[in-house]
Amino acid sequence: MKREIKFRAWDKVHECYLYDVQGAYDMLSGCVKHENGEDAVYDEECFAGFLDNEQYIVEQYTGLHDKNGREIYEGDVLDIGLRNQDGKPVIAPVSYETYAAGYVLDNGGNGIWQRLTEECEVIGNIFENPELLEENHD
Repeated sequence: MKREIKFRAWDKVHECYLYDVQGAYDMLSGCVKHENGEDAVYDEECFAGFLDNEQYIVEQYTGLHDKNGREIYEGDVLDIGLRNQDGKPVIAPVSYETYAAGYVLDNGGNGIWQRLTEECEVIGNIFENPELLEENHD
């Protein structure tokens, strides 16, 4: 099975995601998209420009979809389908961990909850919805 390799970038200046930044080429229209599929305007001449510019935080696609078919990227916040002791949904951000050799869900710095699975649901991301993580650790 071939794994799809693609990336998105959080633009700190414009506060939005740009998708398919690995396809950036000579600022050509149509290579990089907004989440809604519209062409994005960008100043980088290639993928390396996104990687080397502190204006962007580049996140990789995990190769998985959530239970609704939505692509899961690093930085997404997921409802993992469990409830805590107070009955609240357990949510966690997606990150890549070298020692785990893969994408995992972090429980707020207290170790790893579990490997990422397709039973989870994307409910936001760390940049546009930071309150999701704050609520989870009250």
